[in-house]
Amino acid sequence: MPRTDNDTWDLATSVGATATMVAAARAIATKAEDPLIDDRFAEPLVRAVGVDFFTRLVTGDLAAADLDDDESSWKLEHMPVAMAARTRFFDSFFRDATQAGIRQAVILASGLDARAYRLAWPAGMTVFEVDQPEVIAFKSATLAEMGAAPTADRRAVAIDLRNDWPTALSEAGFDRGRPTAWIAEGLFGYLPPEAQDRLLDNISALSADGSRLATEAVPNISEADRERAREMMRKATEKWRAHGFELEFADLGYEGERNDVADYLDELGWRSVGTPMSQLLADNGLAAIPQSNDSVSMADTIYYTSRK
Repeated sequence: MPRTDNDTWDLATSVGATATMVAAARAIATKAEDPLIDDRFAEPLVRAVGVDFFTRLVTGDLAAADLDDDESSWKLEHMPVAMAARTRFFDSFFRDATQAGIRQAVILASGLDARAYRLAWPAGMTVFEVDQPEVIAFKSATLAEMGAAPTADRRAVAIDLRNDWPTALSEAGFDRGRPTAWIAEGLFGYLPPEAQDRLLDNISALSADGSRLATEAVPNISEADRERAREMMRKATEKWRAHGFELEFADLGYEGERNDVADYLDELGWRSVGTPMSQLLADNGLAAIPQSNDSVSMADTIYYTSRK
């Protein structure tokens, strides 16, 4: 079902299911022979969500390669490698930011992200997690039941990013006078283009000089390419339905021409450096993900590090 302006979700439906899929990929990547990442919370969180399709993936009862369409360039088989590189990028961003003295972080649309629990944060670190109330409540309760404790001062901000999240963030103790490390991971495609701009405007208004921002963006493509991309996504998910998981991923995002993230942030006083996923994979010694003319390969994604 296509998105609507006021839609909501849990971690088994709509956009929330993509957070569970990403956590499943992190769980599989953690089990790799020579893992690039270690997210010990990913598999238990996926199991707790209770989507049988994802649980069977993380346990090995389902093999991603058997679920992919040969004609689609978007493959579930590529997810663990891609998410290992992506996770390493954002983990390293936080490490570098804290080494530079930043002691305030914000994770936007945090989903099943467990960085507040698994990273070795320095003393005096405050980590704000912003997401839908149901998502925040589920993750907080599940990790508490596991006996997990945050490794920083974790502040959960239960609010939809379409609402007045800057006020909610301030009410949770956010200090706009201190430099902040922000991440927007796997988020922009699920926002309309104008909402992406508003998000960046709000981040900039809340960021003191010295703040840093890490984002993930997909380059603009033509209308013809968008139609091919939609068809590729439909093909990519056809076999999933045979295993009881029905979700039309092609309906979850918002199309339309977007402002280039780096150019937009430059106008707001930031300076950005972009690295494509293909380069992240190569830098980390991971297998390349094939790129094709339909512009839906995960390897086309660009990761920006910006400083104000």
